[in-house]
This record gives sequence, structure tokens and C-alpha cells, in this order.
Amino acid sequence: MFADRATIYVKAGDGGNGCMSFRREKYVPRGGPNGGDGGNGGSVVIRASANHTNLAHMSRQRHWKAERGEHGEGSDKFGRTGQDLVIEVPPGTILRDRDRGHVLRDLKEPGDTVIVAQGGRGGHGNTHFKSSTNRAPRQHEKGLPGEERCIVLELKVIADVGLIGLPNAGKSTLLSRISRAHPEIADYPFTTKYPNLGSVVIDPENAFVVADIPGLIEGAHTGLGLGHEFLRHVERTGLLVHLVEAMPVDESDPVHNYRMIRKELEQYSPALAERPELVVVTKMDLTGADEARDRIAAELGREVLAISAVSGKGIPILLNAIREGLKNRSKPEDVESPPAEAPPVKILPGKKPSVAAAPVENENAPVESTPVAGE
Repeated sequence: MFADRATIYVKAGDGGNGCMSFRREKYVPRGGPNGGDGGNGGSVVIRASANHTNLAHMSRQRHWKAERGEHGEGSDKFGRTGQDLVIEVPPGTILRDRDRGHVLRDLKEPGDTVIVAQGGRGGHGNTHFKSSTNRAPRQHEKGLPGEERCIVLELKVIADVGLIGLPNAGKSTLLSRISRAHPEIADYPFTTKYPNLGSVVIDPENAFVVADIPGLIEGAHTGLGLGHEFLRHVERTGLLVHLVEAMPVDESDPVHNYRMIRKELEQYSPALAERPELVVVTKMDLTGADEARDRIAAELGREVLAISAVSGKGIPILLNAIREGLKNRSKPEDVESPPAEAPPVKILPGKKPSVAAAPVENENAPVESTPVAGE
């Protein structure tokens, strides 16, 4: 199963409570306070990993919770810090806060990491409050709750070249011809139901990744067909390869088909429509394809390449054109909503940053305890 979108709930570990304890030892009548601090809660960390290609594993588990910090104990024993929870996602995943809508991080490269839920700080034990005037403190702190939020994960595959066109334009066949990818190929529309990636190696110094997305139809930007769900996967590409069928089976006009797809791109994202594009006429092994190619080039008024993925005709010329196009490309800019201002994070000396999910008034105020018998 391929999944490129998922919503998860993450909860960082709560901080452990500080302990109120006094030293009890023979011949030491006034041993003083020895309550240890609580441990900090574990954080929820999301990391990009090349071991994953989509978000299917995130769809199977919706709730993720890090380990809480242990409570402090007597004899100045500090609570153990909770272990961080690391969630791996494929490179190219965008993380958004579901409720606020701002972008938390765009994990483009393997190893990119972000803390999406900070663990709660552990509370101080009564040892922390001892002084020359307060030799038997009865104050201790509760641990702060860990941060929690709902996160929307959206995958935009990392590819250099994006194949676009109508269903049955030959995108999957071309991908299987120029790479080792094995996409599903059949003689009916919408064979491709999810993006396929293929790595093309021309020589040791020239290699690129090609993304084949489901075919587009008229009205795709409004939700018709399958392609609108995956147009975002070509937003990161630096070069678009627009495949136009020379002799459409439905006898439609190839020029009209090309302009219709261009219109859909412009309505989906003007920035995407401005990307460099190669127009390629496919299925040149059919009778009359040469005349159709000449007419398409004349009406569009631009250079048009011609290939046959079955016979291999024109593919070396296409690969060279892609190589040259990638050399001259500029880094594409993703079209994303601007991040909202994040809540301030208070950093205490010697402690981890902590942001409480549900702030409580005077949460850090010392807690008065009842007297200990025998003190």
C-alpha cells in the first residue's frame, strides 16, 4: 500500500515528580533533606530515513507516546530521564501542526531531524530548596506535562524529473525503459495509481531520479481523476517531461491534449507551470506518427522530441536533453504556507526546553507537604 498523507497524535513524556524526603540514619537526628529531582520526560523526534519510501507505516499506527521521566526518590536519587521516541519517515516529508496549520519542518534529506513534542521537565525535590534559613524544606515540585499535538504528514517525493501527461501516454513504459523500475503497465487508463520512482544512470557522473505520476485529466485541479492527488510529487522536480501521445486511441487532438494538461498545471500551481519543460511525442512506432509529430511541433511553435519506448527510438536523444536541462536548472522552490509564529520556549539553566501542552497557573510553585512523622 502506498500512502503519501497521514495524521498522527504525538505525546511527549511527562516529567517525574520531585521527592520530599529526609535523611533517616542512626545517630544522625537532623540529617536534612535528601529528596531527589524527577527525571525529564522523553521527547518525540521525527527523522527522515532512506529506509522508507512512503507513509504506509504511519497509517497503521496513529498514536505515538514517548517514555515519561521517573519520580525522584530519597537518598538524593534522581529519577531516570525518559527515552526519546524516534519516528522515521521518508525524505521529502512535510510536517504541519494540524490545529494551527503552520509548517513545523520540511525533512528533505536523509538524517534531517526535528523535535515535534518536547518532553516535560522533571520537578525539583526538597533538596533543591534547602538553605541556611530553611534547613528542613517541605517543598517539592511536580513534573511538567510533555507537549502533545496532532501532526499532518505530507510526502512530496524527491525527484529530479517529473513525467506528466494524459493516461496511457506512455509514462510508465518510458520509466521502465530508462530505469530498473517496474511500474504496472496495461492498455487501459489509470494503470498507475501511485507515484513510481526510477533512478536513471547515464554515466558515473550523470544520474537522476524520475517520478511517474498518475495520468491527468481535464478538471484534475478540482479533484477529478487520480493525478490531482499526486501533483504535489512533481513540485520538487527541476524539469518536467510532458508526454503527448502521437496517435491517441480516442482520436482526440494531441495539441488540445497538451494545452489541456498545461492549463491544469497552471490552475493547480502557477509556479509549477513555470518549470522547464520538454515536450515529447510518444508511440512513434505507429503508422502516421511522423506526420502527427510535425503537426504538433508546428502548432506549438517549439522543439518537440519524438520517442518510441517499445523500440527505443529517440530515447538516447531524450536522455541527453534531460541531462542538459538538469544542468541548467535552478533549484525549485516549494509552494507552502508560511509558518505561523511558534509559541515561546523557556529554557531553564541545566534543563531541557519544555513547553507544556496545557499550561496550569502557578504550575512551578512549590507544593507544601504534610509534616513527616518523627521529624
